[in-house]
Amino acid sequence: TSILKPGATFSGYQESGRQRYEVQVKLLEVDLNSSTLSGFLTIHNLTDAHPLMVTFFKGEVVGPHFSFETRHASWETSLRNDIQHWARFTPWRKLDIDISNDAENADYYQHRALQNEYLFMRWKELFLYPDFNISGVKGASFAGFYYLSLNQVSGNITGLYFHRSSDMFQQLNLSFVPDAGMSATYEY
Repeated sequence: TSILKPGATFSGYQESGRQRYEVQVKLLEVDLNSSTLSGFLTIHNLTDAHPLMVTFFKGEVVGPHFSFETRHASWETSLRNDIQHWARFTPWRKLDIDISNDAENADYYQHRALQNEYLFMRWKELFLYPDFNISGVKGASFAGFYYLSLNQVSGNITGLYFHRSSDMFQQLNLSFVPDAGMSATYEY
């Protein structure tokens, strides 16, 4: 993909209830061979104490190494919850995937997932940047994770935040910011 690359920037907002917060994402590492990525997520005016909150996240791209089923006990989710969240993405519903019988989806994961118009991902915020010792902020949660869909043509990302103690189905909407990021090739 020409959009999912180190240095790529996305800008948009997250909605929680009636509140809307400005968000930027900058990708640091993208390795589609291992289906992983990392970056910074910046959210504005989420709390009075932290008008600008930056978190470091690691992500999984659904494909040869990661399925639609979240397999991290510490993320406190379930197969039922995965289905509820993925089903809110129209492109996912069109795939006709049955994640309750995930072995049947091997062909999709191995051969089609990364070539599809839509890439599906999960991002897990790990710590507040630059102080990785801060594990929580009053009035904000980064203990959960995002279910995401990237349209590889438009560069738009839609996402849903999940944490068992947060508002359900908080929406993340991001657009690719052109001319950011490193190219796969260089000219001298």
